[in-house]
Amino acid sequence: MSVTAAQGFEASGVAVGLKSTGKPDVAVVVNRGPLKVGAAVFTSNRAKANPILWSQKAIEDGVVEAIVLNSGGANCFTGSFGFQTTHQTAERMAELLDVSAADIQVCSTGLIGTGDEVFRAKVLAGVDQGIATLHADGGVAASEAIMTTDSKAKRAQITRDGWTIGGMAKGAGMLAPGLATMLVVLTTDAVIDASRADAALREATRTTFDRLDSDGCMSTNDQVTLMASGASGVEPTPGSFEDALAEVCLDLSQQLQADAEGASHDITIRVVHAATEDDAVTVGRSVARNNLFKAAIFGNDPNWGRVLAAIGTTDAAFDPYDVDVWMNGVRVCTEGGPDRPREDVDLTPRATELIIDLRVGDAAATILTNDLTHDYVHENSAYSS
Repeated sequence: MSVTAAQGFEASGVAVGLKSTGKPDVAVVVNRGPLKVGAAVFTSNRAKANPILWSQKAIEDGVVEAIVLNSGGANCFTGSFGFQTTHQTAERMAELLDVSAADIQVCSTGLIGTGDEVFRAKVLAGVDQGIATLHADGGVAASEAIMTTDSKAKRAQITRDGWTIGGMAKGAGMLAPGLATMLVVLTTDAVIDASRADAALREATRTTFDRLDSDGCMSTNDQVTLMASGASGVEPTPGSFEDALAEVCLDLSQQLQADAEGASHDITIRVVHAATEDDAVTVGRSVARNNLFKAAIFGNDPNWGRVLAAIGTTDAAFDPYDVDVWMNGVRVCTEGGPDRPREDVDLTPRATELIIDLRVGDAAATILTNDLTHDYVHENSAYSS
């Protein structure tokens, strides 16, 4: 049931013609309480869409009554008209729910630079229809309504000790870190306050969504939102909620990785024995963003030299001539030199694991990425056509 797995939430997904396919394109998730706790993290891109500008301000009081998300248009770089559209969207939802517009989160996804009176009218119609069709089992429909180039909806949930976390995510491209990497809505019926929700969300995002780096391109519309209803009446023990939230976020991150546009390999880069966690992240990200390495994996070529060349561009603490590299369980490089033959490595499975042992400390980090394929280039060269 995704975002309606937790008690106290209703959702819907409706089609109002924003997508030419006729598929659902507006999602609504409403928190019926008794708590109306909210937290969110946003893209760190300086170029921010109008819904991000609205939602960043609206979340400041830690209260979220509801969230509305549309696909089929990013409402970004659409001038004052676009911001007015976001404002009117929040106001329409607030009027229908009899709450404050300042407690409504708004999200959009789609093509940048497009938006007119027709777009606005359709989004507002989506709010009307979405509120009219709210249902305690509406999480599946909502998850489908936020899809753009996604080939499948992404949903996750977990139940622990009488409380539940549910979630849905949208994303198949432009998956690069910036606090958030796509549109994600998380719900819980646990009893938590705004401070705990914010801290838990930021930590979970830091080690999951923020380490999904599919193509190195950061969106203007990225947002991850957490809403808590407290409807279970159960307050999680210290650490239990945080661990469960991180688990749900990792699940959704891996689903996003597996659906990355045109990808034929899902690459898990594990950097171990680094001097610091930041060093491990830096090293892992340098490989995840290296087009030569990604192209080699697409060609099933265990070219470990490209790994060393990539990590050598960082300022992380390590000796390039004292590094081990493993590909799918085979150590192909040890102490900066060849180990087992390249032909011992089987890169034909979609799941690909790269381990980089820096041999300088005890810190580690994992980065998720994909290969660079012909299909990725084709999909993104024809995106707006």
